[in-house]
Amino acid sequence: MKWLIISLVVMSLIGSVMWVMPTPRQKFQAQLRLRSRKLGFQVQLAQLELPRARGETEGETIGVPVYRLVRQNLSRQERDHWTEWKVCRVETLANAGLPHGWSWIKGEAMLSEPALQVLNSTLEQLPADVLALESTPIHLNVFWQEAEDQGLEQIHAAIEPLVEAKI
Repeated sequence: MKWLIISLVVMSLIGSVMWVMPTPRQKFQAQLRLRSRKLGFQVQLAQLELPRARGETEGETIGVPVYRLVRQNLSRQERDHWTEWKVCRVETLANAGLPHGWSWIKGEAMLSEPALQVLNSTLEQLPADVLALESTPIHLNVFWQEAEDQGLEQIHAAIEPLVEAKI
């Protein structure tokens, strides 16, 4: 009986230690988010409200990490007259000027033709697990599911022209 009690106590301690240990996915996310800070990103969890896709009755809201790149190259006047836009990887009717599979959430027909070309080039270079891209006068936001390790550098390289062109 004494050995049974000792075994249960030891198993309980081992279980408690295993319960607080991070999973491989959590370790991966921690390393990825640490690397993202070195590239200038701020990472937050956010709710992304997707528009109603073709053939669906209503849109969907999902929790997803958002990688925010702070805009540091804008003057006060540029910030005050900024055109905000947001696109997502969902097929809707609001897809004028975007590559196949992308749609507007906000800002449709607000960008100039050269700005739209830069945006389209960026969208085509993003990994498949990027769900949305948003531009505000403060941040360029990438809503990303963090599925692959090399995606971080690919995202950073893809969005750099948007930041430099002030789109």
